[in-house]
Amino acid sequence: MEEVLQLVFRNEADSLFTITLPSPVSGVTEAAVEEVMDHIIAKNIFHTAGGAVVGKVRARLVSREVTEIISFT
Repeated sequence: MEEVLQLVFRNEADSLFTITLPSPVSGVTEAAVEEVMDHIIAKNIFHTAGGAVVGKVRARLVSREVTEIISFT
């Protein structure tokens, strides 16, 4: 099963900006994620089409399972 961590922020234009991190560490904590998100905002690391990232919206783990039925290679 493939798993990613999505960090969702709000930018200056009030639009959403998502950072997707593949293969997050097992047992990632709410406190650790919040600390990273705060750091991203404080250091002004990302600039989006809608301006700087200014607020946290949510963080979520997303799992996806793919079952290959047949492959023609």
